[in-house]
Amino acid sequence: MPTYMYRIQPVRPEMLSEGATDEESRITSEHFAYLKNLMEAGILILAGRTLNSDYSAFGIAIFSARDDDHMRQITADDPGVAQKLFRAEWYPFRIALHAPENSEED
Repeated sequence: MPTYMYRIQPVRPEMLSEGATDEESRITSEHFAYLKNLMEAGILILAGRTLNSDYSAFGIAIFSARDDDHMRQITADDPGVAQKLFRAEWYPFRIALHAPENSEED
């Protein structure tokens, strides 16, 4: 299956620097649950975000999707994107090196 890199940024950067509204917190929880379901379905490989809280902050996810149409659907179905909390872009992506044993676990 093709691999894709997905990049999201908050539409309102102050969500990170000043704190999320109740609505933003609700949507973020839905977004996280959506990604978790995709991970359990074997579609999401990894996801995370930068730790800075200014306008340049972003999140990334790596997906294994069937094709571009599938990736478009994954994006459209993301509650954070659908509810305009995040803007998203994605790119076909090739993983060149991968060592899951080197990643931190919480």
